[in-house]
Amino acid sequence: MTYEEILDWMFAQLPMYQRKGQSAFKKDLTNSILLAEYLENPQHSFKAIHVGGTNGKGSTSHMLASVLQEAGYKVGLYTSPHLKDFRERIKVNGKVVSKDFVINFIKEHQSFFEKNQLSFFEMTVGMAFQYFKEQQVDVAIIEVGLGGRLDSTNIIQPIVSVITNISLDHVQMLGNSINSIAFEKAGIIKKNTPIIIGEKTDETETVFIQKAEKENAPIIFAEDLIPKHNFTSDLKGIYQQKNIRTALVTLDELSKTFQITSENVKNGLQNVIKNTSLLGRWQTLGENPKIICDTGHNVAGIQEIVKQLNSIKKRKLHLVLGFVNDKEIDEILKEFPNDAYYYFGEPNIPRKMLLEDLKKQVDKPNTRYFSKISDAFLEAKNNATKEDVIFVGGSTFVVAEIL
Repeated sequence: MTYEEILDWMFAQLPMYQRKGQSAFKKDLTNSILLAEYLENPQHSFKAIHVGGTNGKGSTSHMLASVLQEAGYKVGLYTSPHLKDFRERIKVNGKVVSKDFVINFIKEHQSFFEKNQLSFFEMTVGMAFQYFKEQQVDVAIIEVGLGGRLDSTNIIQPIVSVITNISLDHVQMLGNSINSIAFEKAGIIKKNTPIIIGEKTDETETVFIQKAEKENAPIIFAEDLIPKHNFTSDLKGIYQQKNIRTALVTLDELSKTFQITSENVKNGLQNVIKNTSLLGRWQTLGENPKIICDTGHNVAGIQEIVKQLNSIKKRKLHLVLGFVNDKEIDEILKEFPNDAYYYFGEPNIPRKMLLEDLKKQVDKPNTRYFSKISDAFLEAKNNATKEDVIFVGGSTFVVAEIL
């Protein structure tokens, strides 16, 4: 089987949340534990840092990886979803896993996957752990895929856990209240393991403290601390300041295990994109007109994006947007300005929100609809002047198509 055929099999044969939604969400870790035991528990062969949360976990994970690379360590990085290539999910020192490894891993274990009906995510997590073991990484940053308590990554025993923040997202699986979502995210808090909380509210603070006390886990609230240095990052969204703070507090805790200098931190934060090849976080795609994309896709994420858009000098704002069918689109659209020009399209995935359903929820002037995101983007570029701004987003999959 070729690499493309392997990916086709992975995507088409097995449940995958990113494509299918709730039907792919599993309610226990049985398969993850089964696969780990079958692979002889590769997750025990390296130190791990577990990063969860609603927004910012990807950026924070990449910041941590970049700094640890600058400190001279061999760093594994597992994140999801990917934007352009599946291999973005599994990296060592910023380099994606080889196609040969992906092919050989699936071919060698395919019968086991089929027999036990493993999901796409379960297979991929197992693949990452096995790759990190074979690469003999010093440390791996493991980003939670969905939730925390029942996420396939939650079989690791990290040296530090991180929860960036909590907001409403994936409510069909995680619950429709901040309290219930915080409970699921708090599931990554492990016994006697420090937990860093990036942002808190009265609701979430109680949940986190109770879980930490139960596990005898030292708990640190990042927003209660004043960073020792005023570091900046090459990730330029205003919202990244919160992620930088969370990363700095986490790095302070990690300095008890790893040798990390101030220079390592400074250089790591300034070279996140170079060191880790991160895509889609307030990424500039063009100038005159300025074209920006961002993968933020829930209300809290969109609020931060709109703040950033409002800070940019421009004549007109053109928004190229598409959504998946399990988002609260009416709440998301309320965050966007009424005086913008809207170009709606359908992402090229099964979970896409159809235009006929989208039109029922859109209450904005100056709207146009396209069957393809690429057509919507082309029309926005045709209509924009050099003084305008074009923003592409609403879904990770919309950004992926444009990239």
